[in-house]
Amino acid sequence: MRDAYHEELDSIGDGLVEMARLVGSAIGRATTAILDSDLKLAEAVIEADQKVDDLQHELEARAITLLARQQPVATDLRIVVTSLRMSADLERSGDLAQHVAKLARLRYPERAVPHDLHATILEMGQLAQRLMAKAAEVIITKDVDLALQLEQDDDAMDLLHRTLFQHLMDDRWKHGIETAVDVTLLGRYYERYADHAVAVAKRVVYLVTGEHADDLQSDLQPTTQVEGA
Repeated sequence: MRDAYHEELDSIGDGLVEMARLVGSAIGRATTAILDSDLKLAEAVIEADQKVDDLQHELEARAITLLARQQPVATDLRIVVTSLRMSADLERSGDLAQHVAKLARLRYPERAVPHDLHATILEMGQLAQRLMAKAAEVIITKDVDLALQLEQDDDAMDLLHRTLFQHLMDDRWKHGIETAVDVTLLGRYYERYADHAVAVAKRVVYLVTGEHADDLQSDLQPTTQVEGA
């Protein structure tokens, strides 16, 4: 019975990794769809999000069954509860990738992204995919140091997000209001996607250490000694 219990716990972790891989692929394909105005690819991303939703529902059902039958305590309880929260972050990430694909479909056959912003959106898409791949690795390895790095990696996404707004606020903007709205939405989708990847990593830190990542990072900050003190 105990072996079956731990196998079920492991299967929840496997489900989280699969969700992370699916939403990582989704944001990459959605980025291609939005930049290339690829309707077929956009539709595929939109339809594939159902699999992410199904995985979340399945994972939730497993977790609730474990809570009811096994009444886990201490670390095992933390695994179950934290896994539920991670699944919600991953499901939301899938929704955000779907939003990018839906925008590509909405503007087809036109392109939602002006040519002069292609490089920025491409970089945001690639960074989002890398962040989620790292989040998946953190789920597998339970590597706290790697998990804590994700927040620093997310700074690059915040910088790209600000770059978009600089373009939008520039007096030389010539692409109209509709495109400005599209770009604003895209920037928000990628920025929020990255936030969810970071949240997943932070939850792994809590799962492993029992401490919140923000508190742990504060403890790890080097203290600067005042000269002569």
